[in-house]
Amino acid sequence: MSDRSVWIPKQIAIIGCGMIGASWAAYFLSKGIEVVAFAPESGTPDTFAERVQLAKQSIPDVPGITVAPARLLISRSQADAVAKADLIVENAPENVELKCELISCLQSQALPTAIIASSTSSLKHSDIASKSADPTRVVIAHPFNPPHLIPLVELFGIDPEVVERLRAFYQAIGKQPVVMNKEMIGHVANRLTAALWREALYMLQEGVASAADIDTAVTAGPGLRWAIQGPFLTYHLGGGGGGIRHYLEHLGPSQQKRWASLGEPRMDQTLTEQIVAGVELATDGRSLEELGRYRDELLVAIAACLKQAK
Repeated sequence: MSDRSVWIPKQIAIIGCGMIGASWAAYFLSKGIEVVAFAPESGTPDTFAERVQLAKQSIPDVPGITVAPARLLISRSQADAVAKADLIVENAPENVELKCELISCLQSQALPTAIIASSTSSLKHSDIASKSADPTRVVIAHPFNPPHLIPLVELFGIDPEVVERLRAFYQAIGKQPVVMNKEMIGHVANRLTAALWREALYMLQEGVASAADIDTAVTAGPGLRWAIQGPFLTYHLGGGGGGIRHYLEHLGPSQQKRWASLGEPRMDQTLTEQIVAGVELATDGRSLEELGRYRDELLVAIAACLKQAK
């Protein structure tokens, strides 16, 4: 947040107090931005505040930078929560009708200048903003879970100026925004992960390898490279001295053979039981809380290594 010419919301409203909402709240608070969360359910405020505090504890400090403490406010009224917010982060369940109605309602309650950023993981802007009074102020801003530790934010909107304002904001607070030129179900990252997940399930169903070994094939192999470079740069380096052009000319046909052999898993009860049994065996009794803490610790360590290397 060093460039003060960048638009920085004075107050951000969080709508949807699940894991993503708590993670976003923790991140914004760590950057000194006031957050108001709408928590309508009985018992939710304390639970939400605990989730936010837990997430904040895992966000590493930036050496040499002191951020003024920011307040977390929790409101029982959605209208009150968004009344003064410059940015509204919507984290409702992945349901088109629900999001349409919610976004329409939020715009009727919010400042006319407020931007609504939807965390939707798969839905398109044209679907969730179809009932919006001003769809130009609705932007897809999909984070990768957990948002307080993973920098990616995928953006899509129909007003370039609004999208650019959000892009600059996210970049200023340490995120790595990617702006989509065209809307598509699943955006970018989730389409890539869906393709990998589909093939992993197919190989499990065909008995090629166990769930644990398929996971290891990713984490001990390409996963290490993917933290450093994406598929295009990976294959550019795979082309030797000739780079990507040499790779495409000489090894492109081998890729086409692999594509032709990719499978389509049958999502039936048998496969479901295979997946569950494989995951239970691989996790060896560790709780979701333990696995989550381990993941977060390593994400922080990886981010620190990458930052130091740069």
